[in-house]
Amino acid sequence: MAADSEKRDVVVAQLDDLIARERIVVDVDGVELGLYAYRGEVRAWHNFCPHQGGPVCQGKTMPRTVQLVREGNKSGGPGFSETDRNIVWPWHGFEFDILTGRHPSSASTRLSPIPVKVVDGDVVVTI
Repeated sequence: MAADSEKRDVVVAQLDDLIARERIVVDVDGVELGLYAYRGEVRAWHNFCPHQGGPVCQGKTMPRTVQLVREGNKSGGPGFSETDRNIVWPWHGFEFDILTGRHPSSASTRLSPIPVKVVDGDVVVTI
């Protein structure tokens, strides 16, 4: 990857296309990244799992798994969050929040962000 002084902005997608697909994986000058659109936000993450390596952005996106609680604080079994969405890595099931990149139970285990912005309908990353 280029040194900080050599970084540049690159258009990598159209916002409308990203919203329709929710995720797009692209390669920019040898840097593979995943682009995500969720709840009006756009994020870009390096396509590399911090736990075991590999292309984490190839994982499915789905609502965060939660433990439901019934009356009397009894288990209601597993359920899904109505607001949070995760990237689920198929090699070992780790989940990462689409908007923060964090693993739900380990704040130090997170995806590596890439600066991203939307300019006139273009999704632009700084590489």
